[in-house]
Amino acid sequence: MIKISKYRGCFKGLAVGDSFGAPYEGGLLERQLWKFIGKTKQGKRRYTDDTQMSIDIAASFLEYESYNQEHLAKRFAQSYQWTRGYGASAAKLLKGVRSGKRWQDLNRIKFKQGSVDNGAAMRAPIIALSHPRNDTTLKKAVQLVSEITHAHPTAIEGAYIIAVVICEALRDRSNKEIFNVLESCCQSDIYRTKLAKCKTLLFFHQVPHIQCIKKDLGNGVTAVESCVTAIYFGLQYRNSSLTSLLANIFTLGGDTDTIAAMAASIWGSLNGEGGMTNLAQQVENIEYIDELSEKLYYSHYQYDHMLQPA
Repeated sequence: MIKISKYRGCFKGLAVGDSFGAPYEGGLLERQLWKFIGKTKQGKRRYTDDTQMSIDIAASFLEYESYNQEHLAKRFAQSYQWTRGYGASAAKLLKGVRSGKRWQDLNRIKFKQGSVDNGAAMRAPIIALSHPRNDTTLKKAVQLVSEITHAHPTAIEGAYIIAVVICEALRDRSNKEIFNVLESCCQSDIYRTKLAKCKTLLFFHQVPHIQCIKKDLGNGVTAVESCVTAIYFGLQYRNSSLTSLLANIFTLGGDTDTIAAMAASIWGSLNGEGGMTNLAQQVENIEYIDELSEKLYYSHYQYDHMLQPA
């Protein structure tokens, strides 16, 4: 049975991984900038676009009880602030939508097939919370939400496999069971190859050196270079503390906030919120995130016997 603690753990884990990972992201200039803007006036850790757009998805879904692309695109645009660290192409798109342009006319301007980055995957855990069954409805929801900003097939598939892992983690599946599901739903050769490497690292070796993870799985901003990496950390550290998971991702470097957000959401889906209380209390707006988690949970409680209010 899925408990409400897992919903809270998933969403709050995303925010914790994001806000704690942001100071380690990028190069020297990015890190220096975050030293100045990374805390609120109340001393809370600020989250990046990863969490902000996840909040937008949850709020939009709860308002419509489905995913309305026009409403979601406008909400994304209204929430945009450069200080959240949006990627350049996403920022341009959202500014365009805010000025009255159609997202359909903007999401392929820079990249003919759409962005390959991990922006869609970073918020996929919330789609899984809104559709906790791994079925065609989940896949369609991922497609609808992702293509607003990230229309490339590899970006959408990366988001989908993250959502699948969350669905399985909510049900306490073993790592082996999760990989069986992933292998059956994965379509592209690049993700099959990455998942095979991830499986080898998880099941057939001692915990590898961080450089091995970087080489085999990646630590970049594209979905291909980060989604399977996040899956590795989320599953490898499922029985360890969240702080251990985060510390190893920060050592990895690269796109630390997004990889940490995805990995910590997997960890929270497996373990619930109990092991992250102290960390979560340091994050801005965590009470609102908690509220959204509960509303997502109870939006499914009436008809999904797998959910258990406890």
